[in-house]
Amino acid sequence: MRQGTVLLIEDDDDIAGMLRLHVENEGFALVHAPDGEQGLEALRTRPPRAVLLDLGLPGMDGFAVAKAIREASDIPILMITARDSETDTIIGLEVGADDYITKPFSPREVMARVHAVLRRAEDRPKAPSTVTIDGHVVDAGRRQVLTPDGIVVRPTAREFDLLWYLSDNAGLALSRAQILEAVWGYDYFGETRTVDVHIRQLRKKLPEFPIATVWGVGYRVDAS
Repeated sequence: MRQGTVLLIEDDDDIAGMLRLHVENEGFALVHAPDGEQGLEALRTRPPRAVLLDLGLPGMDGFAVAKAIREASDIPILMITARDSETDTIIGLEVGADDYITKPFSPREVMARVHAVLRRAEDRPKAPSTVTIDGHVVDAGRRQVLTPDGIVVRPTAREFDLLWYLSDNAGLALSRAQILEAVWGYDYFGETRTVDVHIRQLRKKLPEFPIATVWGVGYRVDAS
């Protein structure tokens, strides 16, 4: 039984062929678009469950494609790219990517992450639920934060999942491995930078929110 469609926006036919084999073996149908324009058209005509998006596309690059997708949909986006600089990672997360995988990669790891982002999307709270941390109202129903000054802040999907997990476990020191497994949904691959980058983005958007660094462990939300 098919589990739905995965959209791959990738200009390298060899990579597309390799991923097609693994995606279809996992029970998904694969739609392949070789550039951003065709990818956005495929998204409109056959909405997928997740998007695998190459960053270095001809014409419209992956950042622009991700931004266009995110303006219209909260569908999970996994960027697949040869670029591994922190700047590129941060930009990818800022435009709404849910995960960031660098080449060369293992197709099995890609599929593990596809399953992980789909589980996270399906496990998001359906009924409104809130946690209040130092005057900040973290609203799982609306997926937003109301600051003590009355300002509404809407983090990216992954940032909100991370914030909710930390807030729901306020007072506990959580390791990066725990956070990766709970928020990203896969076992620890040693990519602590992924967690650190998301924390940095949350601190920029919510500078008064009490996210503490627990040296040698990970992070903790301190609620008074």
